[in-house]
Amino acid sequence: MAFLTVAERTIAYRDSGENALPAVLLAHPLGMSQDVWEGVVAALRGRFRCVTWDLPGHGASTGLTTAVTPEHLADDALALADALGLARFHFVGTSVGGVVGQQLLVQCPERLTDVVLTNTGAVIGTPDNWHTRASRVRQEGLAAMADEIVPRWFSEAFVQRDTAVYTGWKVQLTRIDDESYARLCEMLAATDFTGRLRDVSGPVRLLGGREDLSTPPDTLKTLASQFGDARLEVLEDIAHVPSVEVPEAIAKRLRAWLGDEHVAQER
Repeated sequence: MAFLTVAERTIAYRDSGENALPAVLLAHPLGMSQDVWEGVVAALRGRFRCVTWDLPGHGASTGLTTAVTPEHLADDALALADALGLARFHFVGTSVGGVVGQQLLVQCPERLTDVVLTNTGAVIGTPDNWHTRASRVRQEGLAAMADEIVPRWFSEAFVQRDTAVYTGWKVQLTRIDDESYARLCEMLAATDFTGRLRDVSGPVRLLGGREDLSTPPDTLKTLASQFGDARLEVLEDIAHVPSVEVPEAIAKRLRAWLGDEHVAQER
């Protein structure tokens, strides 16, 4: 793991270091960490240079002390890309990571090649619910709320099949900075990309999970309608974090969708 200081905050990141390969930045969901991409990155080794990082207050990144916007998170991604010498890059983001991707599409489309947004939306949830959660996190703490938050991330079948992974992510949630999580909830309450994505050029790939309670398929369909050219796939029996439930399946799609020349040769 490496670290980069941006706007007086430290961002923890990992770079697979395969400098000759096309670069892809992968952004994780709220309440988790860059480790959600571990299985995907392993499966993409030798095909892409993979860069992951921890959101503010998550993993090993320092927390937030002021309000945050999608622009701030996009600026973090761009600062990381600049530090690594990446003029252009693929982008993959899940949940709030997908919000970062939408902001990049609006803010600097010239920096992006192919974009995949998973389990996200132009609007996620409702402002009231996000404000309520932010208030509760500040009052009760994430450790007290883990049993109601984490079950929304994974399908019931996955939890029954791999209880150790489920328990591990519940522990991970309890280690996140409560204030940073609350401020990100408040950001999501105010975030709405409706009407802002129509001019995005080129296809955007969207991926959802049939059992996703946080960003259900209808949320992805609404997001798809905001683009001039968006292609949506919904995975059966998968919930909010497909990179953890089915990393090989996600890597297979990314190899095809991100214009991997090796896949073309295999076909």
